[in-house]
Amino acid sequence: MSKKAGAARRDRKQIGEKLAGLAESVVEAARKRQDPTVRIPLRTLSNARFNKARRIIEMGDAKQDRRFFNLGMAKSFMQTLLVASGCKVLIDEDKTASIRQIYYRLKHTIAGTNEKTFNDQSESDPILEDLEVAINALREELHVFADSRGSIAGNLTVVSKGDTIDLRRMGAGGMAIPSIVEPDVFEFRKCDARFVLHVEKGTVWQRFNEDKFWKEHNCILTHGGGQPPRGVRRLLHRMHNELKLPLYCLLDNDPWGYYIYSVIKQGSINLAFESQRMAVPDAVFIGVRSGDFEEFGLTDDVKIDIDEKDIKRAKQILNYPWFEGKKEWKKEIELMLKHGFKMEVESLLTKGISFVTETYVPQKLKDKKAWLD
Repeated sequence: MSKKAGAARRDRKQIGEKLAGLAESVVEAARKRQDPTVRIPLRTLSNARFNKARRIIEMGDAKQDRRFFNLGMAKSFMQTLLVASGCKVLIDEDKTASIRQIYYRLKHTIAGTNEKTFNDQSESDPILEDLEVAINALREELHVFADSRGSIAGNLTVVSKGDTIDLRRMGAGGMAIPSIVEPDVFEFRKCDARFVLHVEKGTVWQRFNEDKFWKEHNCILTHGGGQPPRGVRRLLHRMHNELKLPLYCLLDNDPWGYYIYSVIKQGSINLAFESQRMAVPDAVFIGVRSGDFEEFGLTDDVKIDIDEKDIKRAKQILNYPWFEGKKEWKKEIELMLKHGFKMEVESLLTKGISFVTETYVPQKLKDKKAWLD
């Protein structure tokens, strides 16, 4: 076992101890005839801030006391301890469960009542996130995962759950990126890559993989099926920090593509408490750019008219503190709004089926002036 994997296992043991400590604090309060309380940091916009020095979104210090003797909080208090208990069982048995499975395992009718512990998954999911921030642990460290989404291929060998996998030999589909990619279950071994190229969608990733772009340019290819899930973002963070690989992002020329880049680079407001383990502040946006329409001689067929939602979203992004003062981003977004249309990465295929892999991205990688930070 590697040192990182061993450290991760020790961390998991500590997580179990934190969960046990949470329960013990409730028992101790009951013994003293005090109001059992769980303190939860607030996961709200008002409690999120941008750390300019670290270049990530962080959670503030505001907290809420979830009290058992408060009628408005009693149910959420019970749900919090119930989820904590379920996660402790998973850790003790060294098993994992999906967020959907957690919901079903913990859902039941409370004895002597018609009340259910959870009416639907929309209640259990945020409780799980509350537990994460309460004990400062990743959901994945609690042995809970979400559906896997995203793929990876390239010049890297990994060990996943004891199986050695050469990502150079994964065929047309690549390897599905697991939801849990912590060092004790997903270890890095031989890496010859010079950088990571993250593309927005699986359809575009498929073109790069089929053209063996990773082999030609000595890199690792990833995608997150649109907005990358936590497992993908965590893996990008680990490859950048542990393997020291630059991260380049090829995303759509629209407010959604800009937002995806923002989340990869600075973190998200909703998961501000995890930014330090997911965000990649040095990530670079290499395209698609608003000026590419003229530069590469694209036709009107690739234009997608922007609507009011796009305009509103673009202006919101411009007002993000982490975009403040970035003149090139301001020009980029204003040019898209001036054009009145947006473009997807797939639009580059109108220049040729492999234009994006053979011409566009190689040119972008060489021209640092075309990058957006």
